Amino acid sequence: MPGFLPFRALRYAAGTDFSAVIAPPYDVLSEADVDDLAARDAHNIVAIDVPRGGDDRYAVAARTLQDWLAEGVLVVDDQPAFTIYRMRFTDSTGTPRTIVGVLGGLEVVDLDAGGVLPHERTTPKAVTDRLDLTRATATNLSPVWGLSLARGLTEALATPGEVVGAMTTEGVDHVVERVTDLARIAEISAILASDDVLIADGHHRYAISRTYRDEVRAATGRRNTLAEYTLTFVNELVDDQLSIEAIHRVYTNICLDELRANLSGCFDLEPAPAPSPELLADMVALGRLVLLAQDGSAEWLIPKPGAFDGVRELDGAYLEHALAGSRAEVGYQHGLDETVALVTSQQVNAGILIRPTSLAEIQRTAREGLLMPPKSTFFTPKLRTGFVIRPTEPLPSLSSRL
Repeated sequence: MPGFLPFRALRYAAGTDFSAVIAPPYDVLSEADVDDLAARDAHNIVAIDVPRGGDDRYAVAARTLQDWLAEGVLVVDDQPAFTIYRMRFTDSTGTPRTIVGVLGGLEVVDLDAGGVLPHERTTPKAVTDRLDLTRATATNLSPVWGLSLARGLTEALATPGEVVGAMTTEGVDHVVERVTDLARIAEISAILASDDVLIADGHHRYAISRTYRDEVRAATGRRNTLAEYTLTFVNELVDDQLSIEAIHRVYTNICLDELRANLSGCFDLEPAPAPSPELLADMVALGRLVLLAQDGSAEWLIPKPGAFDGVRELDGAYLEHALAGSRAEVGYQHGLDETVALVTSQQVNAGILIRPTSLAEIQRTAREGLLMPPKSTFFTPKLRTGFVIRPTEPLPSLSSRL
């Protein structure tokens, strides 16, 4: 089972206006988002996490980090700690939820070694940016999100720690609490060491941590450095804490009629109501998907009896099966309104609304060592970057130059 350790965190100093300096994770930010966040405060975390400029931008990010530490903008914990992170919100169905997990250093294990498990196939993504930033700053900035299959974590996190940061944004209350009590740290570590951790979000970040760990091993000849672990938020895999939304599919390189013909081998197509939140609920209740056309019309995709025998009960898997051999090129879009807008603006040729992945299928994925199709799950709300920064081992070849 993976190790999970406390660490001496870098944090914004007491009295900081967290709403001005905390940011969403880098991989959901547009250029305009970064502009807006940078304009809020000169010390917004995007100055380090999303550096701009030329080839020297990573070195600039590293110097900015050191400047903020020297100026007292960021401070270092006196002793190793875990950080409890709570998010309180109302989900898209109107259900109040509280997600509670813990930020610590999760062991970086080899691919297929077990202990830390992926849950879906990943799409190709450039990794140079995150790897170069880690090399330059020797920090983990945006946490991986892990789901613990162990029982008892939620109960162990129920008692509040020392509040060290709080903010409300986009209808979500974010609160972080420091835990330094050795007995409590030992209890949390023992729970997490008793079973596997499933990566919910941040597969690429975890893979980059593995690459960086290997570089540090090669440079130092050691296997006991800070690079053996990476910043991770872990909460218990329980239904009442998880808010999972669908990532819908959009298609190019194919006309609507050809796409309909490709789908008709596995689905019956019938007229459907206009896209709406109510339609999403009906999809779950009726066990159907929905095809969107550029004129705003919609059609039910009703699975034909026997069409998906032997196929995993995932809409993404159904569509991969139905469109095997099709020349359709698939893209991914979260959000009903955003997907409809993408289709009706004719930026894509068609869209398909799918249903959220069930908790039961996520649990099956973990226990059976399976992988879902890419973009099968969208966990909300997103963890914020900047509440906790984890130092990692500097690469000797770079640290001497910065």
